[in-house]
Amino acid sequence: MNRDLHSIRRDYQFDDLLEDQAGNDPLALFDTWLAKAIDACPDDPTAMTLSTVDSGGRPHARVVLLKQRNELGFSFFTNYDSEKGQQLMQNNQACMTFFWPALSRQIRIEGTIEKVARDVSETYFASRPRGSQLAARTSQQSTVIDNRGVLQKAFENEELTFEDQNVPCPDNWGGYVLKPTFIEFWQGRPSRLHDRICFTQKDDDWLRARKAP
Repeated sequence: MNRDLHSIRRDYQFDDLLEDQAGNDPLALFDTWLAKAIDACPDDPTAMTLSTVDSGGRPHARVVLLKQRNELGFSFFTNYDSEKGQQLMQNNQACMTFFWPALSRQIRIEGTIEKVARDVSETYFASRPRGSQLAARTSQQSTVIDNRGVLQKAFENEELTFEDQNVPCPDNWGGYVLKPTFIEFWQGRPSRLHDRICFTQKDDDWLRARKAP
């Protein structure tokens, strides 16, 4: 690569994040920031990097979409047999990272992950577009395939199988919920003097602290 990567930078110019603005409830602050991101970032505002660790201690990361945030935690849906599913079965500690460049904001959420109730997965699956339902049944996620034609043929077979029928949720497909134990809010500021407000769960309370950028 001949590009000068050293020169690619910008000075972050947006709101600050002070303690009185952050409050004492990180979940309420998350909801506020996400609502702002949905309005300000038209492209995938719910996209997040999900980081997991395999049995050998090697980290893995990929982008998935947040589909629910409630009193249980932060939920996404996937194939349980996928690489991330296998890694979560071996180690249920994970991290979610949201980044919204237009707002110069980042949120990092650490915690433990477990599967959601089966009825929750089936209800969400029923709300998906039909093509997405068929694709979930078609793809043996993370397995090696010979070419795209194999995938397309399998999809067409599923279309024929469930023609004029509701598409059932596969047994190996469903949701996970991350129950947070640590949440960090990062607000980009001029001259790299960024704001970092962190919340750590202790019993039923959240302890707030500021970290140096």
